[in-house]
Amino acid sequence: MSKIQLKDGTEIYYKDWGTGQPIMFHHGWPLSADDWDAQMFFFLEQGFRVIAHDRRGHGRSTQTFTGNDMDTYASDVYELVQALGLKDVIHVGHSTGGGEVIRYANKFGKGLVSKAVLISAVPPIMVKSASNPDGVDMSVFDDIRNNTANHRPQFYQDITFPFYGYNRPGAKVSKGIRDNWWRQGMMGSIKAHYDCIKQFSEVDYTEDLKAVDIPVLIMHGEDDQIVPYANSAVKSAKLVKNGTLISYPGFPHGMPTTEHETINKDLLAWIRK
Repeated sequence: MSKIQLKDGTEIYYKDWGTGQPIMFHHGWPLSADDWDAQMFFFLEQGFRVIAHDRRGHGRSTQTFTGNDMDTYASDVYELVQALGLKDVIHVGHSTGGGEVIRYANKFGKGLVSKAVLISAVPPIMVKSASNPDGVDMSVFDDIRNNTANHRPQFYQDITFPFYGYNRPGAKVSKGIRDNWWRQGMMGSIKAHYDCIKQFSEVDYTEDLKAVDIPVLIMHGEDDQIVPYANSAVKSAKLVKNGTLISYPGFPHGMPTTEHETINKDLLAWIRK
């Protein structure tokens, strides 16, 4: 397996295939680089170099008990980018990975990032507050924390239904997709996953969105039951300087998997503009 050792000793697992302009994929909570299979294969076939890593504490990377925060995640990405000698990179993030992409682009990516893509992503901020009154109530995230800490194997089965929209009338449920989500989740560290909940729910990415001047594509399903469309994509599109918003009626949070043909086609068209 391909791994690099970071300055703090953490080992980060990554996949690096092909040649051409690099596209780096950033996975969501609590998954791994494997969640990008449909995109990695497609864009490799289109002549791109494709890279995806397991965030610290996730997948095959070190099960860290410290550093499970967005600033460290972004710094880890920078170390990986430097180790691989990547330039002119398109960074694509799903869900929590979208927060990682925009934080990295702002803090470390000057001159290194050509474009950023946020898919079903958590920015600008999910949690409800006085300044974000239409956000998601903290009780929802406390419930995720409780279930992760105390009922993780079953919770990681149950969450796949809203994640992929499989709880909607007429949905065609794929046992393989559900099992693959559970497999990826259970590979990671319960401690890292617990810590990461705060990073996707309470971290504010507003200033990161405002700061970047590269082209940013925002793709979001209007039936996203995990990261509500109006509280995320719509607001992010208004904050970035050079943004494009594509919304998808009826698409779920996990649309890069269940609707990969549509997502890949639209993403490729935007990249090639």
